Amino acid sequence: MNNKDFIAELSQRSGYTQADTQRLVRAIVDKMGDTFCEGNSVAVSGFGSFEVKKRLERIVVNPATQQRMLVPPKLVLIFKPTASVKARLKYGGGADE
Repeated sequence: MNNKDFIAELSQRSGYTQADTQRLVRAIVDKMGDTFCEGNSVAVSGFGSFEVKKRLERIVVNPATQQRMLVPPKLVLIFKPTASVKARLKYGGGADE
């Protein structure tokens, strides 16, 4: 499902126009981005949590050339789903239905 399909489905379910739904989704994503930039996590009840973690610098080896390279530290976004979401994914979406 791409963004256009997602917005169309969400607007149909919520009863809002697609333009209003697009603005709402954009506002949510922007606020989440601001929260991540501050170093905080975001928890969505019944869905999961998003958290920013720092990956330390490390040495990697190119298997073809055996050349060693230093990968600098970076921030990555981690998603941890709730147990109910994990179960729905594991059993093909029918665990809570």
